[in-house]
Amino acid sequence: MQYQSVTAGTFLERPNRFIAMVDLDGQTERVHVKNTGRCRELLVPGYKVYLARGANPNRKTRYDLIAVEKERPGKTPLLINLDSQIPNDAAEEWLRKGTLFSENAIIEREVTYGNSRFDFRITDGEMQSFLEVKGVTLEQDGIVSFPDAPTQRGVKHLRELIACRKAGFGAYLLFVVQMRDVVQFRPNDATDPEFAQTLRLAAASGVKLLAMDCDVTSDSMTLRKPVPISL
Repeated sequence: MQYQSVTAGTFLERPNRFIAMVDLDGQTERVHVKNTGRCRELLVPGYKVYLARGANPNRKTRYDLIAVEKERPGKTPLLINLDSQIPNDAAEEWLRKGTLFSENAIIEREVTYGNSRFDFRITDGEMQSFLEVKGVTLEQDGIVSFPDAPTQRGVKHLRELIACRKAGFGAYLLFVVQMRDVVQFRPNDATDPEFAQTLRLAAASGVKLLAMDCDVTSDSMTLRKPVPISL
């Protein structure tokens, strides 16, 4: 997944979950935050951030905040993509390479089944599978976790995947880790114990859990390699 017209700035503050103030070439720029999560450990005053210019000239903000360099004592900063929309695009690119399913698999996005709407439906021969994607940006000492805030929507998706598996469909949950070189994924029990408990139930019910880290640059993100999952 590639962005166009990316520039760097310095994060100043986040007045609300949709807006950030960024120092851009000595001027304070009001930008759109493409992630409604808390991101408290990432959107820190003084951190270097990356902005993509919006394509619509009539919008109120000229830029989207898409990535941040997380400072780490004694280490180089960790570049983390913050765009909550890019994981699905990056996942589609990865799926179409035929790594998880065959190269002949039919991949559809935003497909409704019953009362559920899934990120992907994959038809591979006679087998149909549904796949949900969750972007992961929360990291501590190489351990990444999800979610960074309670998510009833995430719990609902897990229960829907369990129902699909019981109905005989393939069911997958893909955690797209929006950074590289992490050592493990864990559910965030402290922040959302209901999601963590339901995730364990999903795994026990036959839902396949996957986590992939990403090659992240200031203007791109590509799925890279599997991350071990610890439940």
